[in-house]
Order: sequence, then C-alpha cells, then structure tokens
Amino acid sequence: MADAPYSQDQIKQAAFVRLTWPLRLTQWGLFAEMSVRAFWPALSVVIAVIGLLMLGVQDRVGMETFWAMSAAAALGLAGAIWSASKRFALPTRDDALARLDATLPGRPIQALMDAQVIGEGDAASAAVWQAHRQRMAARAGQAKAVPGDLRVSRHDPYGLRYMAALLFAVAVLFGSVWRVGTVAEAVPGGGDMLAGAVWEGWAESPRYTGRPTLYLNDIEDPTLELPVGSLITLRVYGDIAALNVTESVSGVPVPQTEDADIVPKAAYDFTVRQSGDITVEGPGGRSWQVAVLPDALPEVSVIAPPEAAALGEMSLPFAAQDDYGIEGGEARIALDLAAVTRAHGLAIAPEQRPEITVPLPLPIAGDRRAFEENLVEDFSQHPWANLPVQLTLSVLDASEQQAQSAPVPISLPGRRFFDPLAAAVIEQRRDLLWTRQNAERTAMILRAVSHRPGDVFRKEVDQLRLRGMIRRMETLAHYGMTDDQQEDLAADLWDLALTLEEGDLAGALDRMRRAQDRLEQAMREGASDAEIAELMNELRRATEDYMRELAQQNQRDAQENAGREEGDAPQQGLQMTQDDLQAMMDRIQELMEQGRMAEAEQALRELQEMMENMRVTQGQNGEGQSAGEQAMEGLSETLRDQQGLSDEAFRDLQEEFNPNAQTGENQGNRGRNGGQGEGQQHSEGQGNGQPQGGPSGEGQEGVQSSEGEGQDSAGSLADRQQALRDALRQQQQNLPGAGTPEGDAARDALDRAGRAMDGAEEALRQGDNAGAIDNQARAMEALREGMRALGEAMAEQQQNGQPGQGQAQGSGRADAQDPLGRTPGGNDGVGTDEGLLQGEDVYRRARELLDEIRRRSAEGARPQVELDYLERLLDRF
Repeated sequence: MADAPYSQDQIKQAAFVRLTWPLRLTQWGLFAEMSVRAFWPALSVVIAVIGLLMLGVQDRVGMETFWAMSAAAALGLAGAIWSASKRFALPTRDDALARLDATLPGRPIQALMDAQVIGEGDAASAAVWQAHRQRMAARAGQAKAVPGDLRVSRHDPYGLRYMAALLFAVAVLFGSVWRVGTVAEAVPGGGDMLAGAVWEGWAESPRYTGRPTLYLNDIEDPTLELPVGSLITLRVYGDIAALNVTESVSGVPVPQTEDADIVPKAAYDFTVRQSGDITVEGPGGRSWQVAVLPDALPEVSVIAPPEAAALGEMSLPFAAQDDYGIEGGEARIALDLAAVTRAHGLAIAPEQRPEITVPLPLPIAGDRRAFEENLVEDFSQHPWANLPVQLTLSVLDASEQQAQSAPVPISLPGRRFFDPLAAAVIEQRRDLLWTRQNAERTAMILRAVSHRPGDVFRKEVDQLRLRGMIRRMETLAHYGMTDDQQEDLAADLWDLALTLEEGDLAGALDRMRRAQDRLEQAMREGASDAEIAELMNELRRATEDYMRELAQQNQRDAQENAGREEGDAPQQGLQMTQDDLQAMMDRIQELMEQGRMAEAEQALRELQEMMENMRVTQGQNGEGQSAGEQAMEGLSETLRDQQGLSDEAFRDLQEEFNPNAQTGENQGNRGRNGGQGEGQQHSEGQGNGQPQGGPSGEGQEGVQSSEGEGQDSAGSLADRQQALRDALRQQQQNLPGAGTPEGDAARDALDRAGRAMDGAEEALRQGDNAGAIDNQARAMEALREGMRALGEAMAEQQQNGQPGQGQAQGSGRADAQDPLGRTPGGNDGVGTDEGLLQGEDVYRRARELLDEIRRRSAEGARPQVELDYLERLLDRF
C-alpha cells in the first residue's frame, strides 16, 4: 500500500522550518540596513565632535567660538536624530520573507502561502496543485540569508561620513582621549567634577639626527638619552594646579608654584641644552635623568697637494666628516704676501682684493657623514694665479656648527704658457692686475719685447693687437685707469696670449707642428706630468687629423690623375701605418715618464721630420685596392656620417627642452657648424645637403646618393638621412663575399642598417627626434656588425689565396677610423688593438670624468632632461 501524500499544511510547515535561520538572518540584515541609513548622519556628527575634542580644539579656540561650535554640533545632532526617527522602522517578519523570496526563482515562499481557489474539488487539479507546492517547497529549502545593503552613497553624495571618519582617525593617531576631559572646564563649575589632573609629554629630536619622537608617558626607564637641541613638550589637562613640572636641562630655571605671583601652566615647552633632570610632580608624576648626546663639531682637511691640469684647472682632494652629516662648505683663498717674491712688477704694494671664495662640492647621493671629494676650479685668469696663497677649508653641519681647516700654503695653480711671447704677455698682465701703477712699466716692457715683430709674431694681426693695447695702456696710465678699464685690458691681454700660445691654425700640418713645439718646450721647462700628458694627447689628435688630411688629399689627387698612364704613376714614398705612428708616440711618452727627456726630445724631432716628409699614396681608380678595401672604406665613411647625423638630432632634442635658447645656441651646444652663437638652424644641412660626419666634424665630404640628388641646396636632417640610405643601398650592390657565410652575414647586417635608417628618416619627418636617435643607434650598430663580417670575409679570402687587401702607404689606414676616432685593428676592421687612454692613468681619468659630471649636474641652467641623465650617471657610478 503506497504512502499517503502530505497535506498542504504539512508541506508549508516543513518548508518554513527549513527557512527559520535564513529568515532570521535576513531580518537582522534588514535591521542593520535601516539603522545605518537612518542614523549615519547622527553617527558622523558624534565621531567628528569626539575627534575635534581629542585633538584639543577646545584648548585652542576662545570661549565664544567653542560655545558656537558646541551649539552647531548640538543642532546638527538633533536634526540627524529627528531625521532618523522619521526614516527608521523595525523590519517585520513579512519584510524578511519578501526580501528572501525576491532572491529565489519563481517566488516559492509566496507560492507556499497561497491557497487553491479553482478546481479544489477536482482530484486531478488538486494533484497538480500538490505537485506544484512540493516543487516550491523544495526550491524554498535552498534559500540562503540575504545580507543587508549597508551602502549609503546615494544618501551621502559628498562623502561626509568619510570626512568624519578621517577626522576621527587623525585624532586617534595624533590626539589624546584625555583631552576630551578638558571640555568640562568650559562649563561653569565643571572643573570641579574632575577627579584629578593628567599630563602628556613628547621629546622631539632634531630632524637632522633621524631619531624618532618619543612619547614620554610610555617611557618607564628613569634614564633618558636625547640629542642636544631636542624639544620637550608637556601638556597638563584638568586641574593644572595639581601638577608641576621642573627641569634643569634647558639651563633656564622653572618658577615654583608655591610663589604667590606664579600661575600654574597647562603647557611647558623647552629645549634640551645640557644634561639634567625632568620631573612631573603630582598625581601620576614621573622623573627622568636626561643624558645629552653631544653634537660633535664637523671636520675638514686637505688630504693631498693640489694638482694642476695642462690648461690650469686645479684639483684639490679633501676629506670631511660629521656625526650627522655635512650640510655645506666653502674654500677661502687669500694671498700670502709674505711668501711672494717681491721683485720686478711685484715690488710695490698690491691693490687690495677680496679673498677667493668657492663652494665645496658635496656628494649628491650617499652618506655625507664621511666622504672624500675633489675641489675642481680654474683660477688661471685670477691675478693671484701661480702666486703663493693660503688655502682654508670650512664646513657647516645641520646644527650650524662650523669648523675650518688649518691654512695650507700652496701656489695657486694656473695655466702655463710655453710660447715665450705668450708667457711674457701673461707676466705683464699679472703685473698690471697687481696694481695699476705698473701700467706704464708694463707698456714699456711689452714694447721692448715686441720691438722686432718679425722674430716673435707669426701673424701681423697679433702684432697690431698688441700695439693697440700698449697705446691704450699708456694713455690710461697718464690720465688714470678705472677698475673696469683695468679688467678690460687684462681680458684683452689674456685673449692675445691664448692666440699666441695655441695659434689660429687652419691647416692640420700647422696644428701638428704647433703641438710638437709646445710639447718640446714643456719638456725643456720641466712641466708637470699632467701638463705633458695633456700636450701629448693634443699631439696625438693633431697627428691623426694630419694623417686623415693626407689620405683625403691623396684620394683627390688619384681621382684627378685617373687618366694618367701607368708609367707616370707617382713614386712610392715612405710607408707608415697608423700602428707604427702610435708606437712612436707611445715610445716618446714612455721616455718622458721615465725622465729621459733628452732622448724624448730627439725622438720627437725624428717624428716631426718623418711626418713632414711623409707622402700617402694609393692606387689610381681603385688600383692597388681590392673591392673589399673599397667597400670597407665606404662603410666606414657611412658610419661616420651616420654618427654625425645622430649627434645633430641629439642637439635638436636638447633644444626642445631649452626653448629660451636661440636657434643653434643651446646651453653647452656649440652648434653644428662648430661655433656657438652663429645662429644657424640645426635642421639645415651642410656641405651641399649631404651628411657631414667624421670625428672632427670638419673637412669631411658628404656621402652622395646614387642619383646625385641633393647637390643644389641644403636639405633637412630627414633629406640627409635619405641620402645616406641611398648611398648604403649603392654600397650593398658592390659588396664582395657573395655566397660565403661571412658575406651573407655582412649583407644581413647592412639590410638591418638600411631598415633602421628608413625608420630614422620617417621619425625625423614626423619631428620625433628621440625615435630618430634610437633608429640611428640601431643603424650604427648594424653597420659595425656588417663591417666586422666583411672583415672576416676578406680574411677568409686571403687564406684561400684570393686577392687581399692592398697596402696603403703613409697613413692609408688613418682614414678608416670609426666615429670614436679608433683605428681598425685585426681582421674585422673595427677592433682596437691599442688602449683608448693611450698611457693615461685610467683611474685619474675616471675621477676627472666623475668630477666633470658633478660640476655639470650642479648647473641649474642646464635642461632638465640633461640634469636627470647626469643624476642617473651619479647614482650608478
């Protein structure tokens, strides 16, 4: 016999038993939801008022203001409570059932509460109704509690509740609950309701110490260590007469409350100057024995004698230290008159001049408590240059304590002049700056020195300049010379001496001869190692320029004589490679470093004769040069030209960040034509619109496109980039080594270079200099890889007995340098076998570079992008 079906009441009762807890939780959620929506304004007012009281606003405003704020808070709270009473209603069981039923599909709870109206007497209809209720009961049994919606953003669009919560959080962090009790003092007779008095205290160390602020109420240890200068803050709440504070750390006695004229205080503020006691007398009082941590004086000292570079720049190493860090410093230089040899123009008393004061460099990043730095300055044009002086360093710490080093007697470094006439002009300039009373004597000596101009002047214009200065000096000596006139004459004499020393030589041969003469004169006069090293580097650069000019001149001669018969070919001259030349100069520098000056002078003279008699020769129309050599030479020139375009794009990018600079005259930017202030657009081309390249940036022929375009007028950077791309495409057509792995690698690398050039051209036309520079860098890297692969292909051909490289006489290899001025070495055509510093002290050179970066980073007038780049360099190195 089958079981009888459940009745409707049984189904309903069983379903509601399963809904007991979901229904109860849903009703509680509704209560929380309605409470929050009704009472959030009142709660916001309460926590805001408590936060203000904890922050002590009642102690900082007047009585009238306090009562006005209290009345406003009371009205706000009353209004919030009245509004809450209108909106709040206790949720019923039916509300919970409706909320729960709304979350279920088909509203099964409502279906269980319904009764059958139609077909109740029909058995089939009753069975269907019974089945429907059973399904609804099963669905209702799956119900889960519905959480209350506590969001009130619709009712609080301005976020007032968050403002009140933020105020209360700040009060919890920085206020005190004890301050709430002081509000009773604002009520007549309210102070009598306080059971006693409470206090709070803080000890705030000076910021530069890096020590945290101490909350004295939490410190149970009777001993307390504080840095000198710490600020003690004590606040008394309640019955302030019940508490008294005494201290002996500030050096100022605190009056006692027993005195009839003394009124108890609610606030005590004093600074720790010495060791002593701090005592809070009264209920909950406490006492501490304070031991002061002294702030030591900073220290600074010179750790080595100053060094002078060849151009007169002084580098003075010094060390400084302080227990908390150095904040600043300066160097003061005073003339040591007692040590001056009082002869000739220095015999009479000098004019009074102020001390030289320059700031000391400090580490930009890192610890300043102990460091070593170099003071780098150029005093070559100062009247005291190369005279005895007293150098004093002083530093300052964060507490404004100052310390200085003992005076150090030194000879103020300045530039040395090796040309006899330039040295004489500089000496008379010094006498004129020593005192203007020497003006007549200085003019007479300069006349005597230059009375035979043909023997001492290389140019007539220099003689005329000096003659004009002598006449002006004689006139001013007769009628009186002002300070400005004295400075103008000194500046003119300095410029003339520089011209006489360095010369205004246009030709590479003249520059090389001048560099050789200066180096020889320096060796005879016993110049310092730094000066000789600088002059040796100058000779290397001048020699490289001369070799490059020889190679270019030889190439032009070969093109002009292309139709000449083979029998008329020029005779072979002295053969010398760049490696041979570098070896000779290395030998000269080695002899100088060993002190063998006589041998060094002899070797220098031999080098000079060899260079002047040398002649560079190459085959006519490529004769004597293989296809690989011609391709390598063309790629080298393309690489130099690409480097030149990249440099110009970078200068344009710099000017974007310095809009106040004139066109072509950015800070530190000498312009593309090599001179600052000429006002030439950087986007304009040079040399018939073709790319200009090469390390020197002058005298280089532009790379011509295959169609010869761009010869009539100067073009933009983008047009020159396109011409360079066309030239590379033509070079790719004649590239040797086809079919070999090395040749294919060279072609792939040059294809990448061409695509990068195309990207650079597109970026330049769109005005994206940064993107153009990135593409140009990729193009140069691909060109180097292509040249390296081409060199390997040529070496492979030589090993297989195929025609190799011809030998260039003289400096045939000097023209195949990379954009950094390095000579190709080995078989790859791009390596360097010699050191980049050529015998210099690499550590000293690295230090000089770091000092220069620091000096430039301190110049606030530079573009921000450059300053950020310098900062990154300093942080890294």
